[in-house]
Amino acid sequence: MKIKIGELARITGCQAVTIRYYEKEGLLQKPERTTGNYRLYGDSEIERLRFIRHCRLHGMNLSEIRALLTFRDNPTISCDWINALVEKHIAHVSDQIAALQHLKQHLLSLLCKCSGGKGKECGILQSLNKGEECPYCKERECQRC
Repeated sequence: MKIKIGELARITGCQAVTIRYYEKEGLLQKPERTTGNYRLYGDSEIERLRFIRHCRLHGMNLSEIRALLTFRDNPTISCDWINALVEKHIAHVSDQIAALQHLKQHLLSLLCKCSGGKGKECGILQSLNKGEECPYCKERECQRC
């Protein structure tokens, strides 16, 4: 059964504009058209779009997805490169987690600077205004050395 782009968007949770963009980028094949020039999609496009969405949810960029789709459609070599790709993303996520934990510590240290109710004398505002160095930033720099 063939469906129009609005139905494809509803089924996959992907906006129509994004579907058109993926077509333009070559991630999705150019669809069939009705005599009224409406795009028509089938089960294979639904499955392919779901694959693309899962890749995006796992932080993969379009060139990585394109490579994965090419390999998936024609697996002629070892898939070891996919392990390396996932390991790269794991390292990136670990870096993001560390940065967010650092940010949390910095915000907690700011929170300790104010006991509330002082208006202009707010310790958080004064600390931000002075650009005081965060002790956690210093500690993190030392850990990198």
